[in-house]
Amino acid sequence: MDERGIEDYDELLRRAEANPEWFWDEMASELEWFQPYRKVLEWDPPHAGWFLDGKFNITFNALDRHVRGPVKNRLAYIWEGEDGRIRKLTYYDLYREVNRLAGALRAMGVEKGDRVSIYLPMIPELPVAMLACARIGAVHSVVFSGFWAKAFKERAMDAEARVAITADAFYRRGKIIKLKETLDMVVDDIPSIEKVIVVDHLGEEVNMKEGRDIYWDDALEGMDYELACEELDSEDPLFILYTSGTTGKPKGVLHTQGAMQWVLMPPTGLFLM
Repeated sequence: MDERGIEDYDELLRRAEANPEWFWDEMASELEWFQPYRKVLEWDPPHAGWFLDGKFNITFNALDRHVRGPVKNRLAYIWEGEDGRIRKLTYYDLYREVNRLAGALRAMGVEKGDRVSIYLPMIPELPVAMLACARIGAVHSVVFSGFWAKAFKERAMDAEARVAITADAFYRRGKIIKLKETLDMVVDDIPSIEKVIVVDHLGEEVNMKEGRDIYWDDALEGMDYELACEELDSEDPLFILYTSGTTGKPKGVLHTQGAMQWVLMPPTGLFLM
């Protein structure tokens, strides 16, 4: 029996169902808050406010608190590409890369509340980009790399993204997919996009528009490995996730910082998502 009087997992499920606010209060207490919340949930159907007046940043809990302790050099990600390449990132590696990209986004003028559209394959730069946006309070929107140009355009225009992050190309079932080339088909028609960051993933030659396009490594060059995260309200937006659009225009679902605290895991991995 644990200190909360719970005999087993079934008892935990029963208590959580009977009193969800108690359960989420318990879960949230395991995280670090810059300012404690005064109320777990304010429910005014169909609107819900979570962890009201709490100050929080999901990246602090995903990265900072781990790099301060014994898991600093533990692997956070092991990535294996379709071509057999393997990359390994520790929590400290991830922390440093996130800070550098966050600094680069700020240098481009990205501020709290601005939107960034991420059009990347499943490579380590994808979670780095997501976390970098969250670190400075920018709102990220991930567009599946298997979607065609029109799908990216619809989502980036709806979000009014200021920056797009993509890659030169990637392997998919043995075929090279030229992602930057796909983005180039529509990016000039998205007036809100000011900068395009390009990951040189496969070394493919791509068109780079002067003044707008910049390679990932060049954007990060000279950026500090340390960057304090924004202290955000628990109800500040974290990301926009769009529906598939198969039955009409894609609809964006907005997730907030505090309401997403449940995706954090202990130092055996970074995200449950």
